[in-house]
Amino acid sequence: MALSSKAIRIAFIIPFLLYGLFSFGQDTSSPSSMHQVIQSRTDEIFDSLVKIRRDFHRYPEVSEKEVNTSEKIAKYLESLGLEVETNIGGYGVVGILRGAKEGKRIAWRADIDAMASDIPDVVDFKSENPGVRHICGHDIHTTIGMGIANVLSNQKENLSGTIYFIFQPAEENLEGAKAMIDDKLFDRIQPEEIYALHVAPLPEGLIATRPGPLYAYLNEISIRFRVSDDVRKLVPAYTKEVLLRNENVTDDSRFLDIKNTLDPVVGLSNPNTIFRNYLNLLQDIDVKEADGVMTISSLINSSNRGQLDTLLVNVEREIRKSRYADDLLDVKYSFEKDVLYNDEELALKAIDIIASVYGEDSSVPLYGVTPGYYGDDFAYFQEKVRGVYFFLGGSDYEKGIVSMPHSPDFAADEECIRTGVNYFSSMMVERLKD
Repeated sequence: MALSSKAIRIAFIIPFLLYGLFSFGQDTSSPSSMHQVIQSRTDEIFDSLVKIRRDFHRYPEVSEKEVNTSEKIAKYLESLGLEVETNIGGYGVVGILRGAKEGKRIAWRADIDAMASDIPDVVDFKSENPGVRHICGHDIHTTIGMGIANVLSNQKENLSGTIYFIFQPAEENLEGAKAMIDDKLFDRIQPEEIYALHVAPLPEGLIATRPGPLYAYLNEISIRFRVSDDVRKLVPAYTKEVLLRNENVTDDSRFLDIKNTLDPVVGLSNPNTIFRNYLNLLQDIDVKEADGVMTISSLINSSNRGQLDTLLVNVEREIRKSRYADDLLDVKYSFEKDVLYNDEELALKAIDIIASVYGEDSSVPLYGVTPGYYGDDFAYFQEKVRGVYFFLGGSDYEKGIVSMPHSPDFAADEECIRTGVNYFSSMMVERLKD
């Protein structure tokens, strides 16, 4: 999980409201039996997956340096009998699982890079690569992707269609997805749908997602004036007032207290959440002057694209009516973060599939849009192929395990590997049928 705002990198946090047996030789043609097979196979390989995850954790590699990580992934996929392509967009790996019959084409993406960090590891299987750690959970994402490939390749004869497993490098610097796309990824594979997950500080066993945007739009608005003594003295304060008048979040709003994203009444998981239909300034204005031009800028957060478009129009209109109209050069966005945007139809279908197989308590629908600086370059894949991004709980609060990505004491309940492989293997099987 990554963020880009020019050269700014801000720690990721996702706050959320907390809220069979297999018999040999059974008929796997029925939906319930297939999901029992998936769970049985996941149980069989679970210990091996934990070992894989811990190996990735011990030997992490930062963005664009994932040499050994990608080699391990490729060898594993080849051992399953998948077609494998390597070195796509750097150290990207793609495994192709073709079912016994022609059919739908879907993709699963896992990010594989780690982060630079000198903070000591909190687990027994500590990083042995100095200054590098998996504190964003990508070791878990990679392992789950490999686990899904294992489980579904074991059922190859019962599948109709094709599944592409995309192991993407360089997510933390937001370069990997674009690099794979530029390296003709979608000429090599042609998925009709694409899916991904990220570990989040939800309780283990729980997933969450929503149709539409998962994170707020993040733009930097830039307003440029010709410099004069009047402009230098008065325009910064005036422009700040104009921007603040267009906010719909006030200083005393519960919106501004991050703890309220967990609130059962106003939080993200309540249909009446306050974290929707908002526009606010994330920072104070920045004023720069060069070559006779003053540039006033600020980061703007919004839960929907339309509000941002309206903001540009409103701000320019108001300034054009002011005493500073002749000094105004332009109003525009100089930075726009690509936003994860879940296909509305697929998101609802995916939630329904997982709930139908693993119970209503397995998933939490989100009604709000998480404010802040957060993002993931999976958004670039979603621009090419409609898809869904999920949050996967990895916390066990009773044991003091909190899977907060980018936090110094990041840890995860490894049972989330079993959960991720089960839930999403089942989901993929059902999506092949649709």
